[in-house]
Amino acid sequence: MSVAVELRGVPVNWIRRAALALVCAGLLGPAAAQPAASTAQASATLTLAQALPTEVGEALEAPLRDLAQRLLDAPSPENLPLPLAQRFRLQLVAQRYEEALASIEALRAQQGRLAPGQTPMFLQYELYARAKAVQAAQGVDFAEAWRAVFLSRFAALDDRSAWAAEFGFGGSLPRWRAELEAALAKASGRATLPHADALALLRAWQVHASYAAFQPLFQAELQADDARRYAVQREQLRTPDGAELSVRVVRPRQAAALPALLQHTIYAREDWAFGDAKRAAAHGYVGVVSFSRGKGESRGAVQPYRHDGADAHAVIDWIAAQPWSDGRVGMYGGSYSGFTAWAAAKRRPPALKAIAASATAAPGIDVPMEGGVFMNFLFPWPHYVASGPGLDEARYGDSARWAELNRRWWASGRAYRDLPALDGEPNPLFSEWLRHPVYDRYWSTLIPQGTEYAGIDIPVLATTGYFDGAQIGALHYFREHLRHHPQADHRLLIGPFEHFSMQAGVPPVVRGYLTDPVARVDLQALRLQWFDHVLKGGPRPALLAGRVNWQVMGANRWRHGDSLDAMANQRQRLYLVPDPLGGSHRLAGHAEAAARVVLQLSFRDRSGAGWRAPEGVLHRQLDPRAGLVFVGPVLDKAAELAGELRGELHFRVNKRDVDLSLSVYELNAQGEYLELGYWVQRASQAADRRQRRLLKPGALQRLPVRDTRLLGRQLAAGSRLVVTLGVIQQPDTQFNLGSGKDPSDETLADAGAPMRVQWLGSSFLDWPWRAADAD
Repeated sequence: MSVAVELRGVPVNWIRRAALALVCAGLLGPAAAQPAASTAQASATLTLAQALPTEVGEALEAPLRDLAQRLLDAPSPENLPLPLAQRFRLQLVAQRYEEALASIEALRAQQGRLAPGQTPMFLQYELYARAKAVQAAQGVDFAEAWRAVFLSRFAALDDRSAWAAEFGFGGSLPRWRAELEAALAKASGRATLPHADALALLRAWQVHASYAAFQPLFQAELQADDARRYAVQREQLRTPDGAELSVRVVRPRQAAALPALLQHTIYAREDWAFGDAKRAAAHGYVGVVSFSRGKGESRGAVQPYRHDGADAHAVIDWIAAQPWSDGRVGMYGGSYSGFTAWAAAKRRPPALKAIAASATAAPGIDVPMEGGVFMNFLFPWPHYVASGPGLDEARYGDSARWAELNRRWWASGRAYRDLPALDGEPNPLFSEWLRHPVYDRYWSTLIPQGTEYAGIDIPVLATTGYFDGAQIGALHYFREHLRHHPQADHRLLIGPFEHFSMQAGVPPVVRGYLTDPVARVDLQALRLQWFDHVLKGGPRPALLAGRVNWQVMGANRWRHGDSLDAMANQRQRLYLVPDPLGGSHRLAGHAEAAARVVLQLSFRDRSGAGWRAPEGVLHRQLDPRAGLVFVGPVLDKAAELAGELRGELHFRVNKRDVDLSLSVYELNAQGEYLELGYWVQRASQAADRRQRRLLKPGALQRLPVRDTRLLGRQLAAGSRLVVTLGVIQQPDTQFNLGSGKDPSDETLADAGAPMRVQWLGSSFLDWPWRAADAD
């Protein structure tokens, strides 16, 4: 296995805020794009009246003002008007504030009529320009002028527009300064300056000067604005079994009874909680965030997963009894908070009317193990969430500590259960997990099981990503719900998202892969539109037209279907045919039962203790630890993969167990490997995750490949399918030596003879294809 496993479960509101701040500042997204430099612009130079200072400071203001004046008044290299997106910035630097306001208004006219809740473009620069104009006209200081302008302009926005607008005033001032310093370093000390470099320097100055002026004033004014708009409550609830829960409520003032949107989470941070609850309130709901017991002001031990379903039920009942509630509650959240929504739905509280869960954890299925195999990235997580009422950011973020722990454990040959001892600090929750290596009642009581799904008769929206480590969890809930309740209103959306972007916003590049433009969806906005549909009778978002909605990577389109099976309209069986001489292994249309190859691993070899999984999903070469590599024929035309990969692996092994990994790639004509999906499975638990059935050494094994991640990719003409198949042997994952003992107890002494896996050419994978002309 050489799959990079991401840190899952951390809310990343700050990432979303940072990205939105960049967009609003005009440094990310469509507004960030500078008009392409023409040949004339690229070759044009400006003679500077004087050399620019070498450091950022007040001495830089006057020469840059003069430079901006020259660029505004002189003809461009092509004798064409400056684009408005450049012009207003130069006007701000030139201190021609009324002209800058006119240019911003002209830009907005080009943008067209604003949609409900949409923010006027460059509002932060409008307020800055207005304040500067007031300062110059009335002789007041900037702070006084800006506060007056903010109060009149920002307060006039509706709640939804104001919520969206606030991100434009955030962002990182140190980053803006660093970018200004870099642009100045290119220009200082020069007598002439390329036209493009001059524009870049002036832009960097304009952004930094604007934010340096208003950002120190913004938070206090925003808090006052929030106080005018919203009523905020901090509550302590007592559950039926006597535990305490901390609850935060944000609701619009002067509003009638409203439906509430609840997130129940273990990630107790006040800024995250207020931000999430405020977003709901800004969109016409009562926003409620409740913390797991032991978090916030509640007393008692923190026990992740144990009580969240019952506690969320208690919070829902409390909400429904409040005078500001219309009796309906929707639950939402990502990762851990997605789990809590399902844990509550298991208990069917009457007021729970809908759940929207993304990147959803399914404890015992995809965390802290997947396919029965424990993953080290969960080891620090209990320290993060269960060490007290808040979050231990310092310990959790000590990546050097955790990498060194992986290295020392691997090199030592000690039991996996000894990780806490090697770390030097007890980890009771991790140790407790290891005492439950199969899907027993410890895990199964946490989320719905079997016929319990049949009773969950509320709308559900599930979002996950092709690159999301928690995709297996989201698909588990989807499959089980529809297996037991075929008519359930459960919709799935999947695209080229990873765990963080599911919660924070989809960037253009995800783990090294350039996404199609149609994939860059605001998933937070989509979730609220869906709640508007199910709780307020609004239109269903067009992107959710089917029960299954998937983005076809590489085709720049979305597709919609009625089921996972309907994603594909044909299947092709390809056999994993090995080369006995260890040469080129093939994906072939016919089985070659006599073809076989032996993969031998010495578990006593603990070299590579410092190995790290390759970053990203796009690679120039495959990790040698991935195992055997099977390569398909060159595609003579584009072909679309859509749906679940299934199959069966045929092999013999001289041990009583083995942990396997299988990864799927597109190898394009340029020699790049794009990872499309992976699958991990402990052989002894393949038939039933609830119990371990050891293998008979040397016996023929037929291991089913099922419940896999979804594929959604248009393969380009000239590309090939590539499959890697191997035994998991890496320092960031539990190591199964195959002795038959619990792998958590195996040590180097249990390694015995080298593991020999004989792969047979009758192994196959059934590939889900969708004909190009299918709707």
